[in-house]
Amino acid sequence: MSGKRRIWLLSVLAALALMVFPAAAFAAGKDVGENVANLLKGYASELYGGIVAIASLMFLVNRRYTELGIFLFAAVVVAWMVFAPAEIATAAEAIGKQIFG
Repeated sequence: MSGKRRIWLLSVLAALALMVFPAAAFAAGKDVGENVANLLKGYASELYGGIVAIASLMFLVNRRYTELGIFLFAAVVVAWMVFAPAEIATAAEAIGKQIFG
């Protein structure tokens, strides 16, 4: 196949693709970063939950229930701070308004 013929064929295919797929379909490409962030956040939360579960089993096996309670409380606070920063900001603003008026 000659070079000119190949270029012509590719340009025809590109034109057909633009006719078949409207521009609105390509507009979703701007959400790629947000979609990747949500995907990674989901993986991170599952991994964090698994690590907390394994560490909790170690406390249960050794029958250290008080330390397990403290660990789980700390794990929930850390997860809240890492996975919900907007809620942390809202809570901090509310506390600041109550303290300082």
